[in-house]
Amino acid sequence: MSFDFKGKRVVVAGGSRGIGRSIALGFAEAGASVSICARGADTLKATAAEIGRFGGTVHFAPCDLASAPSIAGYIPDAAKALGGIDILVNNASGFGQGDTEEGWEAGMQVDIMAVVRASRAALPFLEQAKGSSIINIASISGFRPSLRTAAYAAVKAAVINYTTSQAAALSRKGIRVNCVAPGSVEFPGGTWEARKTTDPTLYNRVLGSIPFDRLGRPEEIANVVLFLASPLASWVTAQTIIADGGQLLG
Repeated sequence: MSFDFKGKRVVVAGGSRGIGRSIALGFAEAGASVSICARGADTLKATAAEIGRFGGTVHFAPCDLASAPSIAGYIPDAAKALGGIDILVNNASGFGQGDTEEGWEAGMQVDIMAVVRASRAALPFLEQAKGSSIINIASISGFRPSLRTAAYAAVKAAVINYTTSQAAALSRKGIRVNCVAPGSVEFPGGTWEARKTTDPTLYNRVLGSIPFDRLGRPEEIANVVLFLASPLASWVTAQTIIADGGQLLG
């Protein structure tokens, strides 16, 4: 199946690496104009260059997604560069670990409030577009308790719940809101690649919980996002799609 997003304007908040990068590249390959933001300038620039190879309009800017003023500046700039916004993907995570003040603060500001703030900032542009949508990226951690990542699990559960509230609030405006909950995904420079050497016991335990005997790939999550944003999902809203290779079954 191929997707056609020619003429669409896509903003990926947290789009420089891993899942966000694959989402941005997937939309660009399908013909969309794409804007990405992240904190790391070097990675951001490199990913923007990759997106540019597909020939569409590319916009990128550093943005601290834990900062309300930073988001308030980035979203209108992205809309101006792209000529509007049809699709907003909220992908960033603070990866708050444990049950610490720091973990909770990172999760609250990035995983939850960045979704709220970016969506609010993008709303005037989404309202002007036809067939617009918001897609939030959560995690299967939001469906179960976690001793190791309590804060992360809790904020991802909040994202899943907030997705339904957004969908209810925006449905009359013709804006669909959905969520994707990935399982463990491995990519160069990512957490799970590092865990192979820093915590092989944990890595192998997670690997053993997945029926397909491998971790996910970023492009497999991106494909679900593209589907939800496409006309093929025109009657789908308020849903969270689990993409975990059966990890939750273990």
